Amino acid sequence: MTTTESSPEVGPALASRRASPGRAVGLLVVVAVLGALVAASVTVGSRDVAWSDVVAALGGSTEGFDRAAVAKRLPRTALAVLAGAALAVSGAVMQGVTRNPLADPGILGVNLGASLAVVTGIAYFQLSSASAQIWVAILGAAAAATFVYTVGSLGHGGATPLKLALAGAATSAALASFISAVVLPRNDIADSVRSWQIGGVGGGTVDSVQQVLPFLAVGLVICLLSARGLNSLALGDELAAGLGERVAVARGSAALGAVVLCGAATAATGPIGFVGLVVPHACRLVVGVDHRWLLPISALVGASLLTGADVLGRILVRPGEIDVGIITALLGAPFFISIVRRQKVRAL
Repeated sequence: MTTTESSPEVGPALASRRASPGRAVGLLVVVAVLGALVAASVTVGSRDVAWSDVVAALGGSTEGFDRAAVAKRLPRTALAVLAGAALAVSGAVMQGVTRNPLADPGILGVNLGASLAVVTGIAYFQLSSASAQIWVAILGAAAAATFVYTVGSLGHGGATPLKLALAGAATSAALASFISAVVLPRNDIADSVRSWQIGGVGGGTVDSVQQVLPFLAVGLVICLLSARGLNSLALGDELAAGLGERVAVARGSAALGAVVLCGAATAATGPIGFVGLVVPHACRLVVGVDHRWLLPISALVGASLLTGADVLGRILVRPGEIDVGIITALLGAPFFISIVRRQKVRAL
């Protein structure tokens, strides 16, 4: 038996070294694209802004309409970057934890679990502070994720991708009904909650970015530290345990990071779907399945996708705008259908 055959990690390691130059180039390209989209997000909108006004606004000047517009677009852009990165990494981690190609915070009902928790807190407990809403959203996301995984694990075969997807779809429908039941009798919060439920970054402010940033940073660090464990889990629980991986700890810590990212992002922007599904699949075509590369690249591509969707939503219906939740749904739904139709998923 050769050395490569005796160690499951040697083959991926050699492939990783061979692919590193291509991955590095892909990383640079994504960074450049994200930079261009950030620049477009600051300058493009119902009114285009000159770079001289952007520079002046960055220096602290808010005199004039254009500079004031830049001051409002900067936190909006930052929120799009942060939320896109968080949702993409959360989706990639969920797919790794469940070994489910259909895993996504929206499809598995995690977004709506966070939404129901926030809406209930606002309606019945006068929950108003941003930090409190983030904590409640994380708890709601964790409860929904636990429930869906438990239901999807029942019966023969455990948590298969098809069972998890069906459990997530059923749970999402139930949670959406519960949200409507909470909101309908409350006319005082109905308009703001409905607008928030669409999912968007238009309400981003410096304060909201500062409130959500620590949670997203903690969640991202947890997920990145879980990358090696996710690589082991991809080999199967028995083989991962044979390689010395503590399977329960690896799965639990990675899931915790994903829930924190999803809950915090949902609290700040509302439930935005399909980012966590589309981005990881697209990134695997470039960097492969090694989570040490997949998670950072997914963060950058997710940030680019949500920022680009926000810019597109502002351009299509000037002087109005389309929320990013609608744009991502239009992009993600056909992608989801194509994944379901693939041979590997049809056989599940």
